[in-house]
Amino acid sequence: MYELSLVIPVYNEEESLTTLYGEIVEVVDQLGAELELIFVDDGSTDRSWEIISSLAANDARVKAVRFRRNFGKADALDVGFKTATKPIVMTLDADLQDDPKEIPDFLRLLDSGYDVVSGWKKKRHDPWHKVLPSRVFNAMVSRLTGVKLHDHNCGMKCYRREIFDEITLYGELHRFVPALAAARGFKVGEKVVEHRARKFGVSKYGFNRFIKGFLDLLTVKFVTSYGQRPQHLLGTIGLTSFAVGAITMLWMACHWILARIPCLGLAEYHLSGRPAVVYSAALLLLGAQFLTVGVVAELVVSYQNRKGREYSIKERIGGKEEKDR
Repeated sequence: MYELSLVIPVYNEEESLTTLYGEIVEVVDQLGAELELIFVDDGSTDRSWEIISSLAANDARVKAVRFRRNFGKADALDVGFKTATKPIVMTLDADLQDDPKEIPDFLRLLDSGYDVVSGWKKKRHDPWHKVLPSRVFNAMVSRLTGVKLHDHNCGMKCYRREIFDEITLYGELHRFVPALAAARGFKVGEKVVEHRARKFGVSKYGFNRFIKGFLDLLTVKFVTSYGQRPQHLLGTIGLTSFAVGAITMLWMACHWILARIPCLGLAEYHLSGRPAVVYSAALLLLGAQFLTVGVVAELVVSYQNRKGREYSIKERIGGKEEKDR
């Protein structure tokens, strides 16, 4: 029998919650799985928390966490993962665009040997100006991380619980969990899922998510490729910059010295007023900074990210206790 923790981030989804709950319960009961249903209210301003509280009052399998304000999907998922107690953790969005009927197929793929199974919305019910940038972004993520998935942004994913003992979420890194898991040696798979048309509300994401996503992609690339050896990247840049500056400075110094030897008959050579002197000095300083400040700053950021989260929980229903900040 499967033991499943289902984590659902919620932000102003009052119209869909009851229907979503009914669909999930129907599928899980037919499957005969042991369910832990975790709703994380990410600062909703509608009746979402009231509905979630009602569901929890009538079903002991429902647990809920409520943020004091909107902190973002990564934080909502992070606290959901920390609340989950079952060996299998699955996520899906609360807007009814993800179909709970896909759950058994995800679990069977996990049984086949995968540690992460990511959904692929092959046929999307979104406008072209969202689909096209998303495809470009997904291709870029696959290229840079080496994890070949068609849809890194899909909210429907299934994980083995132990993954989250080794991965820390912050910023917008929730969409990169498969890439982060693959970098740790976990096996990642993909499943085509039905993407249902939105019935209620509006999308909570705008074009700025692609900008944030690209910046976070750079972070993921650095962490997965150089997280344990940052000097291999920063040091290479620093040494290259330092070497170019030093060689240029040395060439000008030699030219200046040789021009002052009368027997050589070289034209007079002055260093003052030459832009190359400034550029060489700047390259030397830049190289030194990459070799020192960059590494120290990255280590400090990494340490701070491991220390704790920045969200603040207002209420909790069920689930294990956690020190709230």
